[in-house]
Amino acid sequence: MFNQLSCLVGRRVMGGGLLAWLFLLVLAFHVHIAAADDGQIRALISALGAEDRSAASAAIDGLAQRTEPAALRALEALRDGKLRAAADGAVFIKQEDGKLLDAVSGAGAPASVSALRTPSTNNVLRRQLTPVIAALGLASKDKAVRLAAAEQLAKAPDEKLLPLMREAVAREKEPEIKRILTQTLAQVDIGSSDPKLRIAAIQAMGESGDVAFKSQLSALLERDSQGKFKESNADIRAAADDAVSIISRKELFTRIVRDLFYGVSLGSVLLLAALGLAVTFGLMRVINMAHGEMLMLGAYSTYCAQLLFQKYFPGALDYYIVLALPLSFGVCMLVGMVLERSVIRFLYGRPLETLLATWGISLMLIQTVRVIFGAQNVTVANPSWLSGGYDLLPGVVLPYNRIATVVFVTFVVLFVNWLLKRTPIGLQVRAITQNRAMAACMGIPTARVDMLTFGLGSGIAGLGGVALSQLGNVGPELGQLYIVDSFLVVVVGGVGKIAGSVVAALGLGTINKLLEPFAGAVLGKIFLLVFVVLFIQRRPQGLFALKGRSAES
Repeated sequence: MFNQLSCLVGRRVMGGGLLAWLFLLVLAFHVHIAAADDGQIRALISALGAEDRSAASAAIDGLAQRTEPAALRALEALRDGKLRAAADGAVFIKQEDGKLLDAVSGAGAPASVSALRTPSTNNVLRRQLTPVIAALGLASKDKAVRLAAAEQLAKAPDEKLLPLMREAVAREKEPEIKRILTQTLAQVDIGSSDPKLRIAAIQAMGESGDVAFKSQLSALLERDSQGKFKESNADIRAAADDAVSIISRKELFTRIVRDLFYGVSLGSVLLLAALGLAVTFGLMRVINMAHGEMLMLGAYSTYCAQLLFQKYFPGALDYYIVLALPLSFGVCMLVGMVLERSVIRFLYGRPLETLLATWGISLMLIQTVRVIFGAQNVTVANPSWLSGGYDLLPGVVLPYNRIATVVFVTFVVLFVNWLLKRTPIGLQVRAITQNRAMAACMGIPTARVDMLTFGLGSGIAGLGGVALSQLGNVGPELGQLYIVDSFLVVVVGGVGKIAGSVVAALGLGTINKLLEPFAGAVLGKIFLLVFVVLFIQRRPQGLFALKGRSAES
């Protein structure tokens, strides 16, 4: 029994000793490998400082296969002229404060270091350094650095760097960076002699949905003059055909999404232009041909607000829109009330005379603006927070100024709806619209309400001018571009119905944008006009007709 126990203990001790020896051997091996690796990268970095530039070129190729931070650090220092070489082969990097750090270890240079020289670079080395630095940047922990590196490699992919790029694709977690690298590799692999690599590259191009690949893939399906396929491999042709179909479907979806957004955006602009007209024409039955000039006055009021901020508050220029909104509304409302009191109130019930009078007033307003501001267009700069756009999909960018326009229109519509349905002035306006004589008998001051209603419609048009100033240049003829479309929106939506104007504006804007790719801008406008005429013939009361019975009918 004792002998058996002794043997067991001995075997365990021997086993433990054996494990210990194995551990020491593995540790020594790793230390040896680490030392060898450290020696290799030190030799390569030291070669960067050699006077022989061919040796430096070979060192760059060698460092391109290394993932250590020291490799990227040394190459960037060589590119930026911060690399320093000593006579004994040691290489240092000069910092901004003048200190020297060892290019490999990053430790401070010894005080005895002297007689350093700056390795020179020529055009060949600079062209060689750019893609190598970009490839090594793919291993950075900084997303922005990896993205910049991927975009740099996409411009001019180097076959020597393909292994590093494939490793980067395998470990990359960011979709945008992974997409760029995948497409870059596909561009290279499609020219490979390996059919499997070509098929994989074609599939990657198809999955990307990038329209830029469509012509390249379609070329694989072309036939020569004798009717034979230029690409002999049937599997490659089948993959190319599938990829082209995928890209075509994604292209169609992208175009529909983009056109729908721009249709809604255009509809929002039309709604801004038509909303005030829905009040003046829809509720008051006044054909105001000067309504477009209220848009123009609102836009020029925005321009004046910008000038005031540029002169007196240049540091807060991004917020001139805060002044522009009440200024445009107030100016246009005042002009509208003056117009109603001086001209319109004498022409109620006389549509032809009203049309001619307001048309003449529109010409006078245009000429007045020309005299004050000049005949040339003026530019209203977008605030910085409205510049740029949101990348919704590849090929679909939603500009911030148009997104802001849609949001602003929504707010204005809700405000006008609340004003007409939830306030005393709104109740009075609706009462006068349905029966003016009865409203007057009930004690409603019809003249004052008419003035305020016309001023409200003009003020809303001024807000529309603020939005239009953010979408393009501002000129004296700005209002003329939207007056006809505004009347179409009001008529199609239903006279006096805000909800109808909203539906009509968004519908007409979307239809117009969907027709443009097929029929062109001019022919699309003609088709739209024909559609409106046929619609009015079928439903003259519009989408939303007024409910109730008028005592005057």
